[in-house]
Amino acid sequence: MVDRYWVGFFLVFSCLVGTLDASAGDSDPIYRTCVGQCEKSGCVGQRCFSHCNFSSDGVSIDGPWYKQEPLYLQWKQWDCQSDCRYYCMLDREKEREALGHGPVKYHGKWPFKRVYGIQEPVSVAFSALNLAMHFHGWLSFFILLYYKLPLKQDKKAYYEYASLWHIYGFLSLNSWFWSAVFHSRDVDLTEKLDYSSAVAFLGYSLIMSILRSFNVRDEAARVMVAAPLLAFLTTHILFINFYKLDYGWNMQVCVVMAVAQLLLWSIWAGVTGHPSRWKLWVVVIGGGLAMLLEIYDFPPYEGYVDAHALWHATTIPLTYIWWSFIRDDAEFRTSNLLKKTK
Repeated sequence: MVDRYWVGFFLVFSCLVGTLDASAGDSDPIYRTCVGQCEKSGCVGQRCFSHCNFSSDGVSIDGPWYKQEPLYLQWKQWDCQSDCRYYCMLDREKEREALGHGPVKYHGKWPFKRVYGIQEPVSVAFSALNLAMHFHGWLSFFILLYYKLPLKQDKKAYYEYASLWHIYGFLSLNSWFWSAVFHSRDVDLTEKLDYSSAVAFLGYSLIMSILRSFNVRDEAARVMVAAPLLAFLTTHILFINFYKLDYGWNMQVCVVMAVAQLLLWSIWAGVTGHPSRWKLWVVVIGGGLAMLLEIYDFPPYEGYVDAHALWHATTIPLTYIWWSFIRDDAEFRTSNLLKKTK
C-alpha cells in the first residue's frame, strides 16, 4: 500500500505534464511545418499513410483507417494526426541529433519509439510485471489465509482485515492493468481510465492505512471512516471523467491522499511493536529513493528507457516486500487472536 504513495506522485507529475501541452518540440517551426504538410499530403518524406486520404470536405475517403485493419490491430487507433506527429518527431530528432542537440519533449512527452504500435514499450512491460507481482502477492496471501493458517468454524479467516486486503488486491491489479494500457496508447479514454483507477487505488490505500494503523475492527466504525472518503473519491472520479479533467485539482487530491497515508504508515511503523515493521521502512525509504527518478526525469535512452520506466521497475521489488508485510501481519494477528481464545 505504501508503494501507491509514489503512484500519487506519479499522478502529480503526470498532471504537471498534462498542463504543459506546448513543449519545446511541438513549438519548433520545422516540426509544425512537417505536421501541417503531412496532414495535407498524407506523407512524411517517403512514408505515406493510407488513413490520411481525405475528400474535399475533410472526411476520410475509406472511413476510419483502423476499422479496415485486422481486429487484433484495431486497439491501436493510430489516426492520421498521430502518425504525422510521430514520424515528424522522429525525423526532427534525427536532425537535432546530427546538430549535437539533445532530445526535447513533444506535446508534453519525450520522443519514444514505438514497438509493434506500443507507445512506451518498456513502461508497458514494467507495468505488466507490477501487475504480475501484485497478483502473486494477493494469491500467496489468499493461500496463506485459507490453506495454511487456522480457520474459524465457519471457514472464515481469523485475520480481521482479510476481506479488505482482497479488495485492495483487486484495485491494485486494476490500476496496473490500466497503467499498461495507457502507456501502450495515450488517448483520452485510456488516460481517464488510468487516472481514475490510480485515484481509486490511492484513496482506498488511504482508507486501509487509517483502518489498520488505528486498529479499527468494528464494522460500524469502519463504515463511519470509509463512507465520507468513498463519497469524495466517487465524486472526484465522476468529476474528472464527465465534467472536466482538471489536472491541477487532481494533483492536489493525489498529494493530500498520498502524504496522509505515508505519514500514517511511517508513524505506525515507528510506534508499533509489529515484528515486520522493518518491511514498512524498506518500502517507504526505497520508494523515496526511487522517487528521485521521477524528479530527475531524463529522456529515454535509445528512445525506450526513461526515468519513469525505471521508476516502474523499482516498484516491482517494493511490491513484493509490501505483500510480504501483509502476509506477516495476517500471521501476527492470527497468532494473537488464537492466544486470546485459549
